[in-house]
Amino acid sequence: MGGFELPGRWQAEAYLAAGSSSFSDFLAVAAPELLPRGEHALAGDLPDLVHGTTIVTAVCDGGVVMAGDRRATAGNMIAQRNFEKVFRGDEYSCVGIAGVAGIGVDLVRLFAVELEHYEKLEGRSLSLEGKANKLAGFVKSNLGGAMQGLVAVPLLAGLDEETGTGRIFSFDVTGGKYEEQRFATIGSGSVFARGSLKKLYRDGMSVADVVLVLMQALYDAADDDSATGGPDMSRRIYPVVATVTADGYQRLTEDEAGEYAEAVVTERMQVPDGPAASLRSGS
Repeated sequence: MGGFELPGRWQAEAYLAAGSSSFSDFLAVAAPELLPRGEHALAGDLPDLVHGTTIVTAVCDGGVVMAGDRRATAGNMIAQRNFEKVFRGDEYSCVGIAGVAGIGVDLVRLFAVELEHYEKLEGRSLSLEGKANKLAGFVKSNLGGAMQGLVAVPLLAGLDEETGTGRIFSFDVTGGKYEEQRFATIGSGSVFARGSLKKLYRDGMSVADVVLVLMQALYDAADDDSATGGPDMSRRIYPVVATVTADGYQRLTEDEAGEYAEAVVTERMQVPDGPAASLRSGS
């Protein structure tokens, strides 16, 4: 390099050395302090950190849909009303986060760069199973922080390009990875949202029908969980909704999400507890 050195931590050797197609492996050599390792002990009680809450996702005909409410809380206070918890992973995946907001957002950003870095070096994208394994490793790397109360867990959904079907993966704080069937929920309102999905979800639903079902589930979660925010019609703040199909990742516009939210709110004005599941005899 003719005596040339990059300033600070960015040393040329890190860029010229042979390595893997993993961006996190490269970062561990070039700038390990930027990795979300959660290795440093925290003294005293934790302050009221900003938390994201409820994420819901379900398989639809030809893909998956994911939605998240917009409320972030700090203790018993509303910290933000328009916080976004659903993100693009790559062209055929999306990720939602619940828990400590800062940790979760950093995790998702690193995950997205990891997928892009791999695709550029290998000339192909990771399989959905491979993406889930990568994300599990990132979650596990924050185990030290999680044990101190800095818990953030993701929910991964995407299209399996080999089969053309949607798949969903959930995780625990140790990096455990679990494939979910049909639908999944995470966050403080997840138990209420899951009950709603059990009632309303049917196999083989269209994208539009699944979006509506997820909106209903988030409404039910907000109805019983103070940390989950329902549609804010006066401020025009609606859940973030993303779809992943053969056409790739697409996020609904505010107007599109607003149409679904308005339909749910209008119905709830007449039936506050929402639609009832039909009772069907037989198998």
